[in-house]
Amino acid sequence: MRRAILIPFLVVTALPGFAAEDSEIQQLKRDLYRLVSRVEALERENQELRDATRDVAVSLKKSGAAKPAGPKIKGDLRIRYENIQVQGGSDRERSRVRARVAVVANPLDNLEVGVGLASGNDDPVSTNQSLGNGASTKELGLDLAYVNWNVRPGLTLSAGKMKDHFAGPGVFRDGDYRPEGVSFSFADGNAFLTGGAHFLESDTRRLNEQVAFGIQGGYRFALGDASVTAGLGYFHAGTEGHQVFYGDSDEFFGNTHSCSASDPDDCRYLNNYSDIEIFLQLSGELAGRPVTAFFDGMQNADASTLDTAWAVGARFGKASAPGTWELGYTYQSLEADSVLGLWADSDFAGGGTDGRGHIFSGTVAVDKNWSVKLTFFDNVRGMDLGTGQDYRRLQLDTAFKF
Repeated sequence: MRRAILIPFLVVTALPGFAAEDSEIQQLKRDLYRLVSRVEALERENQELRDATRDVAVSLKKSGAAKPAGPKIKGDLRIRYENIQVQGGSDRERSRVRARVAVVANPLDNLEVGVGLASGNDDPVSTNQSLGNGASTKELGLDLAYVNWNVRPGLTLSAGKMKDHFAGPGVFRDGDYRPEGVSFSFADGNAFLTGGAHFLESDTRRLNEQVAFGIQGGYRFALGDASVTAGLGYFHAGTEGHQVFYGDSDEFFGNTHSCSASDPDDCRYLNNYSDIEIFLQLSGELAGRPVTAFFDGMQNADASTLDTAWAVGARFGKASAPGTWELGYTYQSLEADSVLGLWADSDFAGGGTDGRGHIFSGTVAVDKNWSVKLTFFDNVRGMDLGTGQDYRRLQLDTAFKF
């Protein structure tokens, strides 16, 4: 750099007829050398800055830190054929779809924000949409709107409309249920703890505001070559004396209720739901394939009768890689006031509580993101409060993830 600056000066002073005085030339030389020194200092500072930037980048790479990824789109599509037979009623066949898509972003490396849409109407436990009605346009609604904040390793806080974080192996809550409110999840080694406060109604103008809450914890440990997960939970919904939170005024999804003699539309829950849960799950291998067996039980401490729910079942194999398969079986019993019927599985015994029976399933993975599943429900509904109708439901699903 010094040479590049000096060359023009030497060329100029060597030109014929250069008439500058010697003193002026000496001053020009001093100014030029000061300029050269300043340029060299700037070059040294610039090189030091480049070296520091390179060292930071190498340090970040070694530590595993990464720039937050851009938004991702993910979803699934399920096409279903369904046959329903109810004792004393007409057989029913229908074809249905479930379509879900969500955009998930990480504005900070410890923050996840998601917004999702799903087919179906406003049913809190179903996003299925029946096909037909002249190929009319189908409904689409808000399925997810949440933020997950990873406060520190192992501890995540969530708010909004989110996926259900409770992990009991039974099917006391529908897989399409999306709680609304706040939740936390904590894991430390083999121990885990989950809690949440979820709205049944948040708008005080509707005069029916209520928050349900729950907490569930457990521990995973080895037992020989198998893994065991044991847990306890407590869930409370203060529904006694409240009207319905969704649906027709007399639709309590199997839970006991009473209606005013003077106003048939004024119907109210007879009980709160304060459920104590205990569950146990054993996972291992049998004949070289994964196998899982489980028990899940709940009892409502606020009901004097019809207060117990339990499920026992097993799964053999795992439908994941192309050509793999899985078989499943569950026997389940939900007495009328065992759990809040509003959130119960919408397929088992026609939905809600007050049902018992078998669930058989078989799944084949056609590809990593494509599966075919056959499910058969052999149930009795209205076992406590009704006449005890036989209820059979056959579902054939083909599902795709993207």
